Amino acid sequence: MISKVFFYLLSAGLIFLSLVMGDWIQTFFTLSVPGSVIGLLILFLGLVSGIVKPHWVQPSASLLIKYMILLFIPISAGLMNHYHMLLDNALAIVVSIVLGSLFILIVLSLALDKLLAEDK
Repeated sequence: MISKVFFYLLSAGLIFLSLVMGDWIQTFFTLSVPGSVIGLLILFLGLVSGIVKPHWVQPSASLLIKYMILLFIPISAGLMNHYHMLLDNALAIVVSIVLGSLFILIVLSLALDKLLAEDK
């Protein structure tokens, strides 16, 4: 029981540490990218490089993913309160969604085409 609690605290601590580091970097360099995104990139780089082992963050990450829908309730309530802003900017939102999706589709298809051409 104690070891299970320890692993939950360790995994939550690593996730929280990456968030704090991202917030610090964002504040120190006055970047327009949110600190949580920078923290996510720090955690990703730690996992890819092997500095952070996946099983170290797995307990808390699984718990967060399991109850992720609860994290969207405040956002949904905020959208309902400010729906007039969404309606005022509907054209820009739809255009950015369509163009962004097309851009990603084109870039991924070109990258996949290049990767498959190298295999032959």
